[in-house]
Amino acid sequence: MCALRLGALADVDPLAVPVPPGTEITTRVDRVVGERTVAQGAVGRVVAIDGDRVDVDVVGVGRVRYLRSEVVPRKLGLVRYARRRHEAWTELEPTIVLDVVVGSRAWGLDDAGSDEDRRGVFVLPFAWHTGLAEPPLDLLSPDGARAYWEAGKAIRQALRADPNTLEMLFAADATAVRDPLGAVLLEIRDGFVSQAIYGSFGRYALSQLERLEHNQRLADHRALVLEWLVADPSLDLDAVAVRLAASAAVPGPTAEDALRRARDYLKQLYRSLYDQGLLATAEWAALAGFARDRGHGFEPPRDLRPKNAYNLIRLLDLATRWLAGGRPELRVRAELRPTLLAIKRGDVPMPEVVAMARAMTPALEAARASSPLPRHADIGRAEAALRAIRHDSARRALASESGPWGADAPPPPVARFDD
Repeated sequence: MCALRLGALADVDPLAVPVPPGTEITTRVDRVVGERTVAQGAVGRVVAIDGDRVDVDVVGVGRVRYLRSEVVPRKLGLVRYARRRHEAWTELEPTIVLDVVVGSRAWGLDDAGSDEDRRGVFVLPFAWHTGLAEPPLDLLSPDGARAYWEAGKAIRQALRADPNTLEMLFAADATAVRDPLGAVLLEIRDGFVSQAIYGSFGRYALSQLERLEHNQRLADHRALVLEWLVADPSLDLDAVAVRLAASAAVPGPTAEDALRRARDYLKQLYRSLYDQGLLATAEWAALAGFARDRGHGFEPPRDLRPKNAYNLIRLLDLATRWLAGGRPELRVRAELRPTLLAIKRGDVPMPEVVAMARAMTPALEAARASSPLPRHADIGRAEAALRAIRHDSARRALASESGPWGADAPPPPVARFDD
C-alpha cells in the first residue's frame, strides 16, 4: 500500500544522514578496546560527535570511538527521520525569528562546564503552508543544542502554559530577535501568563516528584540486583527474585504475591535496559552479562540525575512566585541559588531533595488559591499575533521581497508516494 510522504526511503544513504547524540546505531567494523575486540554489528547509542568522529556507548562495553562511516542508524525509520530533520534544518534555519539562550544560563545556575542551549521560533514561508506535504513544526540543530518551534505551535504551547515555551519567551531580550516577526511574540508574552501555570509548572513538578520517589525505590532495588550478580553471575531470575522480595521488603498481600512482583520487576529491569540500548537482548542472561562486564559503571536513570532533581525544585519555586502575581522572572532567587547548585553537583542526597520538594508544596497550593492571575491566557491577542505573523510572511512572498520569506525562500516540499 502506498503512503503519501515527504520523500522516499530508497534514496536515503544511511552513511550520510546525521546521527546526533541519542541516536541508536549499529557498528560496521570491528574495534579493539584494550584487550577486547568489539565485533562488527555491536549496538550502541551516540553520546558525542567531534567532526567525523562519533563516540558511542556500546552495549556491554562502554564508550568507544568510531568514524561516522563506521556506524549506521539501528532502524530504517531512524534513517528517514534523520534525513528529514537534517533537510528541515538546512532549508529553514534562515527563517528563525527568535533565538533565545535558555537553561542554566537563563536561570543563573550556569558554571564553567554548562552548555549553551537555545530555543526559539521560526516562521514557515507562505508556500510551505499550501501543499499536500505536511511541513515540519520543529527544527533541531545537528548537535541537538538548538531547538525551535513553528510560530503556530509555539503559540499553542504558550496558551497551555507549557514551561519550555514560556521560559523561552521570558528569557528573550532584544538580542534574541532575528526579525520583526519575532518581536510580535515578545509584545504579547504577558498575555500567556495565567493560572494554568499551576497545572503545567506546579502539578507537572509534583508528578515528577512522585516519579522521582518511585524511581528512587526502583534504583535501590536495581543496585541490590547488580551487586548480587556481580558477586555471582550464575544466579538465575527466580533466585534473585527470592532475595529481592526479602531484602527490599517488596510489598504484597501474601509472600507469593511479593515474589511475583519481585520477579516482574526483574523482567522490567532487563527490558528497560534493552530499550535504552544497554543490553544486546531483552533476556536475563544479558543482564547477568552486563553486571559481570560493567558492574555498577553506568549512569543513573535520567530521572535520578542531579540535574533533573534541581530543576524540580526550581520549577516549584518558579510556579509559586508566578502564581503569586510577581513579574515573571526566570533567574532563581539569590537565597535559593546555593541550594540548587549543591543539588546540581550531587552534594545533596536524593531523599533530602524529595523532602525539600514536599515542604514547598503548601506554598504552591496557597499561591494558586489566592493568585491574581487570569484563569486563562489571552487567546484573542494570541490569535491576532499569529494572524499578523502569517499575513506578513505571505505579504513578503507575494511582494517577492528579499529574504527567506520572499525572493530567497527555500522551495516547499513536494508530496510523493513511497512504494
